[in-house]
Parts: sequence; C-alpha cells; structure tokens
Amino acid sequence: MVKYGLDYTRCRWILPLLLGIGVIFGIIALAGRGWLESQTLPYVHQASLWESCTRPGQGGTWTCESLMGYAWGRAAAATYLVGFLLLVICFALAIIAFAIDTLRFNFIRGIGGLLFVAAVFSIMGLVIYPVKFSSEIDMTGINMFSWAYGFGWTTAIMEICLGFFFCCLPNYEDQILGNVKPTYFYSSP
Repeated sequence: MVKYGLDYTRCRWILPLLLGIGVIFGIIALAGRGWLESQTLPYVHQASLWESCTRPGQGGTWTCESLMGYAWGRAAAATYLVGFLLLVICFALAIIAFAIDTLRFNFIRGIGGLLFVAAVFSIMGLVIYPVKFSSEIDMTGINMFSWAYGFGWTTAIMEICLGFFFCCLPNYEDQILGNVKPTYFYSSP
C-alpha cells in the first residue's frame, strides 16, 4: 500500500472490509451446525457450538442435547462469543477510525491490541470445544470437526493477522499521509 504508490484514499477501507469479512465468518461459525459431523455413512452425529445431535440410523430422527448443560460447553461458547463481540467492536471502531479525514494512529494501534485480545478468547473457545467434546460426549462411527469449526479458526487467524496490520500501520504514518518527499533514483552519465 505504501511502497508501490497506491493512493491512501483508495486503500483506506481494505482493513475495515477484512474485519467485516471476519465478522461474517464469525457469524457463520456461531450459527453453523457443522462443528462436528459424521465422516462416513450412516451420518449419525452432528454438533454445533450449542448442541449435539445424534440419530440411531440413516432414517431415524435426530435427538439433540444442549451443550450448555456442561461447564465446558458454557466455557467454550462464552469465550468464543466474547472473542466475537470484541471483533464486532473492533469492526465498528475501524469504521469510525477510517471515516475520519485525519487518522488517529494511536487509536488504530489500540484496535490492533483489542484484536489480539479477541483472538486469545476465540482460540480458547476453539481449543476447549474439541478437547472436552471428544472426551465427554459418546461418539459413534468416524467423526470430524467440520466446516463451521473451520470458519471459527479462520476468524481467529484473521483476528491475529489484522491485529498485526493495525499495530504496524502507524509506523508508516508519514508515507500514508504523503508527508515524505519522493526519492528519485537517477544516475548521471
């Protein structure tokens, strides 16, 4: 963005846009029923962050059990939800920060720090869930942690990467605002 002469006014919305994509991925992870699924036929197990559903055979009806009855289920949901709420707050703050004509670079660095805190909470929830789920819930057949769980990890990785970008952006304040004179490389004959 800085080195190759891209105009700041055209590129200023890239980071808030990426945060918005992270929020969408977080919503998919929170609402998705694919945290854990049966890998092979018959598909007899499916779980989300909130409940675990099983059925006796291919044609049977699903019976669901809430994971909020377990302390680890509440802990996993709470920590992931706190990380998601911090991500939403960072998204709102980034829109405010980049909408102002003059950027407050310390404010942007604070958003980066808050993104790291959000990543810590998200990763705690993403680690608690599979460890305790596989040890305390009876699973039949071959199961895999599936697409919604992957969206949760994608959200956590985006929080870490965007945290670095938001923290490092103030180091290039002069280049972004155009306060540095261009250097021309010219050699005389």
